[in-house]
Amino acid sequence: MRAVQFISQAAGRLRLQWGDYPMRLSAYAKINLVLAVGGLRPDGYHEVETVLQQLELHDRLELRQAEQFTLYTDSAEVPHGPGNLVWEAAALLRERFRCPFGADIRLYKSIPVAAGLGGGSADAAATLVGLNELWNLNLDLETLLGLAAELGSDVPFFLVGPTALARGRGEILAPLPPAPEMGVVLVTPAFGVRAAEAYAHFDRLPGGAPPDLTPVLRALAEKDRYAVAQGLFNGLEAAVFDLYPEVRALKKELGKEEGVLGALVSGSGPTVFGLTADVEQAEVVAARLRSRGLPARATKTRGPSS
Repeated sequence: MRAVQFISQAAGRLRLQWGDYPMRLSAYAKINLVLAVGGLRPDGYHEVETVLQQLELHDRLELRQAEQFTLYTDSAEVPHGPGNLVWEAAALLRERFRCPFGADIRLYKSIPVAAGLGGGSADAAATLVGLNELWNLNLDLETLLGLAAELGSDVPFFLVGPTALARGRGEILAPLPPAPEMGVVLVTPAFGVRAAEAYAHFDRLPGGAPPDLTPVLRALAEKDRYAVAQGLFNGLEAAVFDLYPEVRALKKELGKEEGVLGALVSGSGPTVFGLTADVEQAEVVAARLRSRGLPARATKTRGPSS
């Protein structure tokens, strides 16, 4: 698959927009509908099996051709240089393919940082797609997926969303039928959780039986939002709750809200999400939570053409 063909397909996932300049892309958040965590691998990662779903909540990137590479972000919570996955993605492309070009990239954050929503990974994937086109590298999807896996376990998913089953450390992907459109309420505490911290604590806790993913996979195939909500599972929840009891309290409070079909911690947290029948219901729930001082927002699941 040549780059132009890939960009054409990726546009629906990243909502790539063209003007004279700059190139504009949207990088979409994710939630984990199911996250089963296995043992520690020789490479230091955990074996996982997870169902990932993109949301309409997104960051925005603007890219321009330049002689040097510069990165601006409107968030004080993320680096403006090395340590930001956007920077790392650009540096990887330049070094690996000896690219003589630079780029001016502007990153406008809406996805909370270190929140279990994949914001940094989504930004990195969008950067790979955008610079592949901007620099005329003509890299195919397989090559981009390999680069994405070097950047982080979640990054490849954002090249193939909106819904996928991920195995291994998260880089082995199988696209799934898109989830039925559902409202999603996100409650994100003011603190972040490092994934490494959550996984390290997971290793210190007694293990449980692995979940059966079949019900959620069947629910996705049948577009049954109620069955999807009933099948939610996160093997890291116990570790996150042990480290941060307030996250457990948030999940309990969100789960008992009228209209919420199911609630779960996303990834390593601390964001807790609740699924509703539609985005209108999600907005009602989020408004009620905000009236009680909780940091809630409403969004919805993404489909292939949204």
